[in-house]
Amino acid sequence: MLAGLLAVSAVSCKKDLDLLPTNDVTASTVYSTAAGYKQALAKVYGSYALTGNKGPAGDDGTKDIQGIDEGTSDFYRLFWQAQELPTDEAVIAWGDAGLPDFHNLSWSSSNQFLKGLYYRSIYQITLCNDFIRQSSDDNIASRGFSGADAANIKSYRAEARFLRAYQYWVLMDLFGNPPFMTEADALGSTPPKQISRKDLFTYVERELKDLDNSLVDTRQNEYGRADKAAAYALLSRLYLNANVYTGTPRYNDAATYAKKVIDAGYGLVSNYKNLMTADNNLNKNEFLLTINYDGVHTQGYGGTTFLLHASIGGSEPAGARGADGGWAGLRTTKSLVNLFPDATGTADKRAMFYTSGQNLEINNISTFTDGYAITKYRNIKANGGAPSNLTFADIDVPLFRLGEMYLTYAEAVLRGATTGDMATAVGYVNLLRARAYGNANGAVTSINLNFILDERARELYWEGLRRTDLIRYDRFVTASYLWPWKGGAQNGRASDANHNLYPLPSTDLAANANLKQNPGY
Repeated sequence: MLAGLLAVSAVSCKKDLDLLPTNDVTASTVYSTAAGYKQALAKVYGSYALTGNKGPAGDDGTKDIQGIDEGTSDFYRLFWQAQELPTDEAVIAWGDAGLPDFHNLSWSSSNQFLKGLYYRSIYQITLCNDFIRQSSDDNIASRGFSGADAANIKSYRAEARFLRAYQYWVLMDLFGNPPFMTEADALGSTPPKQISRKDLFTYVERELKDLDNSLVDTRQNEYGRADKAAAYALLSRLYLNANVYTGTPRYNDAATYAKKVIDAGYGLVSNYKNLMTADNNLNKNEFLLTINYDGVHTQGYGGTTFLLHASIGGSEPAGARGADGGWAGLRTTKSLVNLFPDATGTADKRAMFYTSGQNLEINNISTFTDGYAITKYRNIKANGGAPSNLTFADIDVPLFRLGEMYLTYAEAVLRGATTGDMATAVGYVNLLRARAYGNANGAVTSINLNFILDERARELYWEGLRRTDLIRYDRFVTASYLWPWKGGAQNGRASDANHNLYPLPSTDLAANANLKQNPGY
């Protein structure tokens, strides 16, 4: 049963979040103690960073997602590919079946990477549902918990509800109309019904707002675990894109919830280059919620291990970024490079490109030296110290950070939010630019929507947001914005509007008669 799956995985999320599941496999044992509940919660969190029960060499029956190579089935690697590879921010040299589809905007319902992401999100929702079911008030009472133990378990349940809401946001954003199930649906009882994108928006919104009553207060939870700030951040992202999801703008709400995060006492890390380092777990002031990676305890070929190694090749020495080798895959297009004053990062320090021996122009996607490499992910400590492992990265992934909230507030105001004001919006943007330039040279006196889209690229590139941003600006598939190799053409070309959504996997359609495919597939 699923409870056994929750308990058996060898999980250790690094640093402050160190939760070790037991080796028992029955719910009655796992959930017999308050410690058991926390250990089971580790699997829910750990499934973001891990791919199964045996680690990088465990591509067998113990992996979480069958039908996809375990090394490519990590959540963030799959999510990142779907969000970055079809955009101006990233290309990949590899020709694995399904990967070129992203650049070409030509994916189908059988694309293995989209299937992997879809099933990974469903799997993580299933883990959340089981944990929420096991931590119901009735189960807490029947197992004899009271006082502080009962309160802690209810707090864990709130975190699982948040993680479920986050994964439903992922499915809503990328696939639109997924199958829907909660803790009220017994596992494997009947095929889940499909939910519309608009109804799923309402559900996620309702869950997140309700969690304001039960999640830990902002900045009061262990590092890597959800609190109220994470819920506010997801709400602000949800509302910023509400017009895409539902046809109804919600910019007032986007500004309101971004401001809730901003006012909670967070601050920017002083050096942008230290955002993605081996010890970026120290960036607690800026990071709202992270996926925790550790070179010893969360070994796998996804997440930041993928982003580190796959972006190293050509003449770049791997050791300079704390790696034992490069995979010669990921680069960027000149459209991102040209958003900066210069590619060297002399003016805007956020320009982190490796250019030696690399061509700005991409004449051949499969040639790694065509396109500048990005050095944003560095498996070295901020002070230059060594990581714990040169093969598997120590770099955490921020799912939400303060910089995004500043830019969300500014964009919402520009789109008409009356819950914010322009002077404050410009001030927030200038905080980011002061860090980027190291002085007042980057300050602006006015902003517009085009500037904000470009600023989001400069600040948030390679953080898994670009596809969503381009769709919100109606530039993802249209001819209004072309970049190299968009739609498979060297100079870029428009694509069909149906590509604003990914297709539901053909395998799930065949297995579940309740599902209807997205238009155009």
